This record gives sequence, structure tokens and C-alpha cells, in this order.
Amino acid sequence: MWMQIQGIYAALATASMDIAEKFYTQLFDRKPDDRPMNGLIQWRDVAGANVQIFHDKENAGSGRLTIVVPKMDKARKSLEEIGVKLTGESEGDYGRIAQIADPDGNRITLAEPPSRPFNT
Repeated sequence: MWMQIQGIYAALATASMDIAEKFYTQLFDRKPDDRPMNGLIQWRDVAGANVQIFHDKENAGSGRLTIVVPKMDKARKSLEEIGVKLTGESEGDYGRIAQIADPDGNRITLAEPPSRPFNT
């Protein structure tokens, strides 16, 4: 019998909770939903996903997160408004991608699916 799964969280380490909270509050356009324990903040249901930021200086900056956006150009404009620049833009058979980094250096990939369905 398989275990029952109630939820899944992506988790990223930070060296500074205050700086990370400010960055992700701007990125998600809302404050954290809760602080379940010291050194941990979390956002629930960010487009169906859950995200945790936890204090861990030794591992800060080694995380990866992918955010799917409907339009890269609109995402770029929104990010520029909060002082974040997209880098490493590329396009392939299955849409476009670009990267940003949080203040710790965790890499966040933005992915725009193709406007036409992908045929296999």
C-alpha cells in the first residue's frame, strides 16, 4: 500500500530570512502565508504549488525552482518593475526559458510553453 500524500513543497535555502522574504514577497506579489517554525516561511498555493524558504547559510544558493509563465514578455516587464533582470533566454521546441536568481543565488527558471500544442 502506497503512502497517502497530502501536499508537496519546493524548498530553498537562504542565508538571510529578511532579504529572502522581501524578494519572494515581491516575486509572488503577496506576503508569506505562514511561519510554521523559527527559520521557515512558506507560501501556499502559488499557482497550485507550495514554496518554503528556510534559513540554512551553508546550503543557500544551491537551489533550483521552475516557474511556468503564460507570456515571457509580461513576466520580464513585471520582474523589471521589482529590479530583477532575466538572463540566459533561449527558445526550443517546447517553448522559451530564461533565468533569474534570488539574493542568495538560487536559480529560478521561468518557462513559457509554446503557443501551439506540442506534437509527438
